[in-house]
Parts: sequence; C-alpha cells; structure tokens
Amino acid sequence: METTVTVTKTNDLSPKTLLEILAARTKVFVVEQNCPYQEVDAKDFDAWHVQLRQAGALVAYARIIPHDDGQSISFGRVLVVQSHRHEHLGRQLVTETLAAVRRLYPDQPIKIQAQNYLREFYGSFGFKPVSDVYLEDGIPHVDMVMQDQA
Repeated sequence: METTVTVTKTNDLSPKTLLEILAARTKVFVVEQNCPYQEVDAKDFDAWHVQLRQAGALVAYARIIPHDDGQSISFGRVLVVQSHRHEHLGRQLVTETLAAVRRLYPDQPIKIQAQNYLREFYGSFGFKPVSDVYLEDGIPHVDMVMQDQA
C-alpha cells in the first residue's frame, strides 16, 4: 500500500487531523504504555508534525521541536499505530523525520530522548548515547545525539 508523507506546522493542521494525531499519541503513550502524564504540552503549539498515511489514515507519526537546550533540534512522540506495526514504518518514519530536520534546520545537532530499548534502532541512524539510562515517567530512557547530519 502506498504511504504518503506530510510535514506540517501545528497551525496548518486541520482540526480533524490535529485530533487524530493527539488521539493516536494518547493511545500509544498514555494508554498502551500505561503512563499517565501530560501528553499534550506547550511544545505542540510550535511543532512540526511528520505523518505517514495509508489510504488517508494515520499509520505513523513524529513531532519535531526545538530541544530544551535552545542549541539543537529534537524529535519525539515517535509512534506507529498498533495495526501497522511490523511493517517497517518506524524506520521509514525516522528516515522521513531526519530528512525534514535536515531541510528545516540545516547544520543543527539533533538530540533525542530515546526509550532505552530503542537504543540500537536509533543507533542505526547514527545517534550516539550521551547519558546513563534514567527513568522518564517510569520508563527507561537514554539521551542520544547526532552531531553530523550529512
């Protein structure tokens, strides 16, 4: 099935699309991971939203935002909807997200907070761990950086 990719600022999303994205994020990060936290936050107001769609339906998503350090770019809220897992959409999503970051923020380092079990997955894109494993909302995470975007 053909997958379409869009990269859109929050203000340019239709209300329906925004609700679809927020529902998918809540389902994955709050319900599936049994992790009550403020999933929608102030960073959403000025975020870029990377969407993979098949037959018009959202199948994978990531959010691009400035990193808290003010010196780099970050992406997160990376998800593949449950019915489309094991189709390698995660790899396609991260590839598309990195391409968008390179286009929108050339020459800036990328810093992410990865769930620790995905350390090797992100490492395959060139990310290197720069922290010890720590708990974020009760889930083991590790900070990772990609210095060279080439």
